[in-house]
Amino acid sequence: MFDSIKICLNEEADLEKLSISLAEYGYRACKRVSEEGDFARLGDTLTVYPLTFEYPLRIEFLQNKVEKIRSLDPLTYEPVQEHNVAIILPIKGLARRRIRRRELGMAEGSPIDNFVDIEAGDYVVHIDHGIGRYLGVEKVKIDKKFIDHFVIEYAEASKIYVPYTDLDKLQKYLGFEKRLPKLHKLGAKIWKRTKDEARKGVAKVALELLDLQAKRSAAPGFKFSPDTEWQKELEGDFPYKETPDQARAAAEVKKDMESAKPMDRLLCGDVGYGKTEVALRAAFKAIMDNKQVAILVPTTILAEQHLNTFTTRMKKYPVVIEMLSRFRTKEEQGPIIEGVRSGAVDIVIGTHRLLSGEIKFKDLGLVIIDEEQRFGVLHKEHLKKLRVSVDVLTLTATPIPRTLYLALMGGRDISAINTPPSERLPVETKVTHYDESLIREAMLKEKRRRGQIFFVHNRIAGIEKIAKSLSALVPELSIAVGHGRMPERVLEETMMKFIKGEIDCLVSTTIVESGIDIPNANTIIMNRADTFGLSELYQLRGRVGRFTRAAYAYLLIPKRFVLSRESEKRLQAIKRFQELGSGFKLAMEDLQIRGAGNILGVEQHGYINAVGFDFYCRLLKAAIDEFNQKRH
Repeated sequence: MFDSIKICLNEEADLEKLSISLAEYGYRACKRVSEEGDFARLGDTLTVYPLTFEYPLRIEFLQNKVEKIRSLDPLTYEPVQEHNVAIILPIKGLARRRIRRRELGMAEGSPIDNFVDIEAGDYVVHIDHGIGRYLGVEKVKIDKKFIDHFVIEYAEASKIYVPYTDLDKLQKYLGFEKRLPKLHKLGAKIWKRTKDEARKGVAKVALELLDLQAKRSAAPGFKFSPDTEWQKELEGDFPYKETPDQARAAAEVKKDMESAKPMDRLLCGDVGYGKTEVALRAAFKAIMDNKQVAILVPTTILAEQHLNTFTTRMKKYPVVIEMLSRFRTKEEQGPIIEGVRSGAVDIVIGTHRLLSGEIKFKDLGLVIIDEEQRFGVLHKEHLKKLRVSVDVLTLTATPIPRTLYLALMGGRDISAINTPPSERLPVETKVTHYDESLIREAMLKEKRRRGQIFFVHNRIAGIEKIAKSLSALVPELSIAVGHGRMPERVLEETMMKFIKGEIDCLVSTTIVESGIDIPNANTIIMNRADTFGLSELYQLRGRVGRFTRAAYAYLLIPKRFVLSRESEKRLQAIKRFQELGSGFKLAMEDLQIRGAGNILGVEQHGYINAVGFDFYCRLLKAAIDEFNQKRH
């Protein structure tokens, strides 16, 4: 068994002794960490790349106390996630590997966070013993040495002690029901029976996935041409610095388009990480081969935003871009529908209206779907049929489990943009009681730096009253209202004024949740934050802090108000996950808080709750590998 160095958040640690221990463990001291097995010290900060970790770790000290433990992107040195504890194993006997960029895939690992982030009291799944509760770490004497073990509690107060070398046998339990799981009894046959049933159950899903893969491979797709000079020129005109992940994702999408197999790629990237630019480049590539592009979005405001973005970026080129949404009158929609049918329109952007039977394309080559989880079951069935014949690119910030594991299991291809744009800062999040003096100060603070404010109140009834009270509270600001039941023209006019900076504060419903991109708006105040879902809170917070300016999110709850257990958990989670790139973690947290319904049908849903989502994914991966081996 390996010895190990254990570093815990908020515990005393001697930086000098830690550096000596790392050297004794075979780690190499250097000026900059560039490969696994390196460590570097700068002031009160230690950076080390353990051989068993996916990313390097940065450990920050304050007066000999561990203040922060964070994973870093090895290319950009941006923080990836925070940890409560890190366990570093010696190099002796372990092979070094060169740094490689993280790929989002199952391999031998798991789509869920590692055990290092599990907190005392969390439910876990041990492959051999089933569902237990993690109690913490205790030292166990083995061969005259005291070695740390993870302590897992089971039914009837039984316990097991798991050494670090067996960490791969433990995963955090993620079930999608509101009720907590039952602890298994050690030594009972029920866990083996549960595993066997789940293993048989996932075989059915594995065959469905392999069938989907076979259909995709056999279906005749259009093979797009290599990049044109215009394509290179368009990409060269991108006004921001491209991140490495963005460049890789764009290359993967174009490679798919240039193959004969129809593309079905999922592009995961946090709010404001540059997914739209990747989609825009794919759309332009399709047009260069005289194909049409349909861009499907969940809201009219996002449709308007995409129309502005695509029109601005492609203004130098003979590309006809139109929008179909309720911002267009029937008289305006008629010629657009005819243009789509005749081929005169190259790109059409729209809401679910694009899925209606009357919209016919002359030669559709690419469908781009923004936030697929926002569409209904019937819409998704329609989209499924498209997938076999045309190239499909789906964009999402918070993938739902079905979408995610379809991608992880090879049912769909996946690209991930994990790198935030350079100089981007996390949004400072404050959960507080409704306080007029705080609201006034927050709004004036933003006004003083010539910025704008979102004030979100998710009830149309009473929204005008809220706007009037804000006008009285902060008369120095110009305030306007925006919500989905306003006449289309009035709403469009209001939004355009806000985008142009003619309005200081927009009081709106969650209509602004998806895609609205206003660099000058860097304060968002959410009234009755306890009534929002976690992914809603996250998407709304993503409306600010999209560029280099510090941004603030105020989540207001009523005074003298007792929060429900679910609301309290949601608000704690949104505050906890403030770092850039938290979308997936929050999506999973939300599913645990509110339950997910039958995300994969009743039968599979039962298996997920019986063994946990993480272990379910592992069983599914094993079943797919087994079937593939039999077929070849």
